[in-house]
Amino acid sequence: MRHQWIGGQWLKSNRDRIPVIDPATEAVIDHIPRGTAADADRAVQAAREAFKTWRWLPAVEKAQRLHATARDLRTRQKELATVMTEEGGKPFCENRDEVEWVAACFDYYAEIGRNSRGSSLPPVAHHQVNFTIKEPYGVVVGIIPWNYPLLLMAWKVAPALMAGNTVILKPSEETPLSTLDIADIFGAHLPPGVVNIVTGLGEEIGEALVRHSGTDLIALTGSVETGKHIGQLCAAQVKKFHGELGGNDPFIVCSDADLEIASRACCWAAFLNTGQVCTSAKRIYVFDDIADKFTQQVVKVAKSLRLGNGLDTDTDIGPLINRRQMEDVESRVKDAVRDGAKVLCGGCRSPKFKKGFFYEPTVMVNVKQKMRLVHTETFGPILPIMRVKGIDHVIELANDSAYGLGANIYTNNMEWAMAAMERITAGTFWINDPLTDNDAGPFGGMRQTGHSRELGEEGIDEFRETKHVHLDYKQELKPYWYSKQYNKDAPGV
Repeated sequence: MRHQWIGGQWLKSNRDRIPVIDPATEAVIDHIPRGTAADADRAVQAAREAFKTWRWLPAVEKAQRLHATARDLRTRQKELATVMTEEGGKPFCENRDEVEWVAACFDYYAEIGRNSRGSSLPPVAHHQVNFTIKEPYGVVVGIIPWNYPLLLMAWKVAPALMAGNTVILKPSEETPLSTLDIADIFGAHLPPGVVNIVTGLGEEIGEALVRHSGTDLIALTGSVETGKHIGQLCAAQVKKFHGELGGNDPFIVCSDADLEIASRACCWAAFLNTGQVCTSAKRIYVFDDIADKFTQQVVKVAKSLRLGNGLDTDTDIGPLINRRQMEDVESRVKDAVRDGAKVLCGGCRSPKFKKGFFYEPTVMVNVKQKMRLVHTETFGPILPIMRVKGIDHVIELANDSAYGLGANIYTNNMEWAMAAMERITAGTFWINDPLTDNDAGPFGGMRQTGHSRELGEEGIDEFRETKHVHLDYKQELKPYWYSKQYNKDAPGV
């Protein structure tokens, strides 16, 4: 039974608890506290107290502590991957990789945070020096989603800490256990209160943290609707809001693509984590002259994938996160079929499992751009294929979206690739290699995806604000300080 991690110690909550469900078995794994506004306040006070000293700790010492955190995370790889598989359903091998990516993120920001703290500027006069320094905001609240509970935590925590902030984490109530299970790693390498972890419902403890006058920056990965609500709360307080709000990424297959490679890449991009990835390929556009062959290849790959419990080493695709998510996917497929779409494989709950939220990997054709399945973000193992006439046509359709997170293209025609890259609105553009992230490259979106960035130097700058320093090392009277002679010489006088 887990508790709240506040100020470097476990604190029991006096309220009822929330069950955490294994989506593969529907069994209750554990219970977590249903945190209150009082819990939020305790976490804020602990973080504010810790900020007084953490912000001034030299960067080299912060870096040593983050490197130590990364080392301990790697020693727990198997244990943490198992917990994430049980609480989130994602296959063990994917969660094992996620733990390594988390450790790598802490290592990256341990180094990038030592690289610079501002810049020198050319002065406007003699014996003057101008420079900027970048300072922490204060207390950062990280609201973490369920699909990558540790990775998307690290993308916020690591840069926020190296920037000098302290952090309060509110993990999703669907997948809180892995975050709570690394509290002791934070406790071993960070002063009390530098990282705090509170659990509960978003509309209760999450909103209490957003509204609290003692928090300075809210970092959210979540839906557009949640982002709009939190953004409005932050705007009312003139509080910094950092949001990554989902996506509806196009995947373009051009006529020159290697169909064996492109079909497997497309299935990977669409079905990874059961399609529950903000950068999943959710709109598949295929040049008309190769659409039939590509579709046949995709169906072949999709039918070969093994659905099952993520702890089974033979599993390729695990369950959806919960019943609500499964019912949403079902309704989207049903609506599309009613409006003319055709299911080539999948399209239903798996009959193989009596328990769990298993939905068959699904390939669909005759899909239209305005169908809800395509026009809004679908979080599920659905691969909807649409035919296009050529590069100009596909660019037009790819841009017909409220989102702008990522986009993919498969082609060796650099004119097509670069035209699509320049004209499609997306924060990340992948050419012949879908969904690959680079710690040194910024991640984030445009339009309603939000305009924040994680990873790279941009990622740490999201958690720092800039101060300009103007220094004149010679004290002297300035001729323009209400000088009568200066005023007489002014034009127009």
